Amino acid sequence: MRIGFVGCGNMASALARGLSDPIVCSDVDAARAQALAAELGGQAVATNAEVFAAADAIVLCHKPGQLEDVAGDVDAAGKLVLTLLGGVALSRVRAAYPDARVYRFMPSTAVAVQRGAIGLVDDDAGDPGAFEVVRALLERVGEVLVLTEGHLGIVTATAGVAPAYAAVISEAWIDAAVRKGLPAPQAARLVGAALEGAMALLRAQDMDTLAVRRAVTSPGGVTARGLAALEAGGVRAALDDAMDAVLEAGA
Repeated sequence: MRIGFVGCGNMASALARGLSDPIVCSDVDAARAQALAAELGGQAVATNAEVFAAADAIVLCHKPGQLEDVAGDVDAAGKLVLTLLGGVALSRVRAAYPDARVYRFMPSTAVAVQRGAIGLVDDDAGDPGAFEVVRALLERVGEVLVLTEGHLGIVTATAGVAPAYAAVISEAWIDAAVRKGLPAPQAARLVGAALEGAMALLRAQDMDTLAVRRAVTSPGGVTARGLAALEAGGVRAALDDAMDAVLEAGA
């Protein structure tokens, strides 16, 4: 199955790199499309119509406001159309592409390293076989959660922002270690390995956060003191406020 991309921005590029297949793509910035196609051994084309003609499944990664203009210029009959357009309801995309099988999903940029968290709208358009093809495609680049469309905003406010949140938390933790005398390169490696190991441990225990915390926290011990400092610093409230901020922005 050949995959096409209309739009070659950050999320499109991350998904294309995770899939690692030759693609056909278009973008308002022709140089950006050409660079992505060259990287993956694919083909950049001049028009969106050429993407639809050459691909079996097309991922819509253009600006949300361009939906009807793009749809009006292409022949999507019988195609799989996957939309990740933020804030654009699945019903609206299906209205724009009445002759295609349309599915909506929301990924994180970690799909680039095949470790994404992906929300897929629980609506098979009356074609369970096509829906499973889409699910299998997305499972190549991460963990797929089949959700109601109303929950996609939470996917964005959790998984979508996770790389940025992890980066800022890591940066603060590295800076704290450097402040105490650890050279910056070693501090970065230490924090990276610690976070990766901690998440592997949590996943191995089905994200039982309480059990993992209890296993490493002795009463009055150093971990207990560190956790108390995090609570006093408002770590829970900060993450709760961040969730609200993203959702209020229309995620």
